[in-house]
Amino acid sequence: MDRRANPDEKRGHLRVLSTNLWRGRANREALGRKIEELGVDVIAVQELSAGQAGVISELLPHGKLEPTPDCAGMGIALRHPGNVERLPMRHRDARVVELLPGEWPDLPDRIELVNVHIQAPHCFPQWRSLARRREQLRALKAYLEAVPRRRRVVIGDFNATPIWPVYRALASRLDDAAKLHAELTGRRPARTWGPWHGAPRLLRIDHAFLCGLGVDRFEVVALAGSDHSGILIDLRIGPGRRA
Repeated sequence: MDRRANPDEKRGHLRVLSTNLWRGRANREALGRKIEELGVDVIAVQELSAGQAGVISELLPHGKLEPTPDCAGMGIALRHPGNVERLPMRHRDARVVELLPGEWPDLPDRIELVNVHIQAPHCFPQWRSLARRREQLRALKAYLEAVPRRRRVVIGDFNATPIWPVYRALASRLDDAAKLHAELTGRRPARTWGPWHGAPRLLRIDHAFLCGLGVDRFEVVALAGSDHSGILIDLRIGPGRRA
């Protein structure tokens, strides 16, 4: 559904897509079609390649994309202007952008978006991976606690299911958008990761955590060529549980 055909639907809302592009293996043409089809305002990407960045920037020309040939490529691309900065974290920095009403005519208040890619726990040597996860989480918690009541979404590949410590630490402070929407629809949150492209999704490890925001839509969307499905969210300014 392309909301450009119905501008009134966008007023007061923000449509965000987050997806892990599997070290550049996700089909870039399919990704571009998905961005257009869904009428995305913001995309937060992990494991971004140069070819994928070129397709994204043609459709969402603002923000900052930083592709690499390995799993460290990340970025945030925007329909309207926004200054993307790095949040220092061990192994992989997060990316942060503040969307301001003066630049975003459909927003009545500012919204901060934080794009996160937490180290996977199984990478060898495992003791190093687990230490990096703890340090990344520590840096993210310190950042969130410095300004705890800001309207924000913390989104991305957390490499953590709801029973794991990384998820529990964030869910104790912020609302899980998938769970909020599940309560409205009566459906369980969908899983987002499988071991290869086309495999059944086995784990829910991609998340969006909210503060001061409500969610009108949360959908897991297929992305050709990736081992992750994307998560699509329609955000609105409050009310969430944590405002």
